[in-house]
Amino acid sequence: MSGNKPLNGIKIIDFTHVQAGPACTQMLAWFGADVIKVERPGSGDVTRSQLRDIPDVDALYFTMLNSNKRGLTLDTKTAEGKEVLEKLIKTSDVMVENFGPGALDRMGFTWEYIQKLNPRMILASVKGFSEGHHYEDLKVYENVAQCAGGAASTTGWWKGENAVPTISAAALGDTNTGMHLAIGILTAIIGRQQTGKGQKVAVAMQDAVLNLCRVKMRDQQRLEKVGYLEEYPQYPHEMDAFKDKVTPRGGNAGGGGQPGWILKCKGWETDPNAYIYFTVQGHAWEPICDALGKPEWKTDPAYTTPKARQPHIDEIFATIEDFIKDKTKFEAVDIFRKFDIPCAPVLSMKELLRDESLRKSGSIVEVPHKVRGSYWTIGSPIKFSDLKPEIKASPLLGEHTDEVLAELGYSKDQIAAMHAKKAV
Repeated sequence: MSGNKPLNGIKIIDFTHVQAGPACTQMLAWFGADVIKVERPGSGDVTRSQLRDIPDVDALYFTMLNSNKRGLTLDTKTAEGKEVLEKLIKTSDVMVENFGPGALDRMGFTWEYIQKLNPRMILASVKGFSEGHHYEDLKVYENVAQCAGGAASTTGWWKGENAVPTISAAALGDTNTGMHLAIGILTAIIGRQQTGKGQKVAVAMQDAVLNLCRVKMRDQQRLEKVGYLEEYPQYPHEMDAFKDKVTPRGGNAGGGGQPGWILKCKGWETDPNAYIYFTVQGHAWEPICDALGKPEWKTDPAYTTPKARQPHIDEIFATIEDFIKDKTKFEAVDIFRKFDIPCAPVLSMKELLRDESLRKSGSIVEVPHKVRGSYWTIGSPIKFSDLKPEIKASPLLGEHTDEVLAELGYSKDQIAAMHAKKAV
């Protein structure tokens, strides 16, 4: 890795599984933290065996969320396992967990006890709902969080047979919560530099989803105040969509007040992703007219302002679609980019996996793995001038157990005895 690793010296006990917690700790590991992933002996994180593409090998689900970590197996139900965890807490900076409510307490590790062992410890938790919430006992997964946080009610189509709340394929509940938690952990570390004390940090999945739905909460308040939302495709011809004063699902409309839509390109009949997203930005109206060869739209009062255009925005999009029907999505974007029009091709996972620009920037990286051979994964979305994270393989189950125990002061004989008792 080139440059300084800013999180060098930060030791993290990673008591997380599946996606939200592991995404958080993986990012911190990329930036230099020593992340020790603690798993149950014999089985480990459930994602090691979920959705496998190669028999008896850690699944991509696991490898793509646990790179750069060290692996320790530990049975905290045994006296020896509990002692190991106590020693880890005394020598670590952060513990991250995404157990169900009360699980740590039942293990004997209440916040009070953790503070007693290490007053500087930061305990970071992923929860479904915030503490004291009337749903705090509910078990929460990705799509549950998207529904509870408002994303599903505002995504998809408003009428027709598919007019149901829709889940996003982006991990708004899981990885997004992990990213929020990473910010919380780093904030608590800086806070500790000032006070010398650790603290609890928690992010609820509902809250993390809601934070990404901020503009929809904006629209709800606007709707209640004025009775309509003129930038939504339902306005003005489907005003009944607003009668219940609920922010509607806007299909592919833009969320920032600039009308936008997904438009068909050449080959859409057979290619499910032969589309572009096109935005009609107010100040870019004249370049749009030039690009389409429609100079008359520049002076026609039915087109000159966003308000004038909105009643026939569908017709405008149909005209653009007609213009690009004989062009591939890449050819269409190449035309519009010359006019500084915000647009992009709809890129499939197949295309993104092979995207040369993403590989060059480190946004997609190939990682060697001891058992499965190499695999591709998503690299750091954050880029630095003096830090280029090196993405390393995820640990095999318990790969670093002996190493971590030796660092905690255990002798070879003690380690062997713990293995014999299946404490590790």
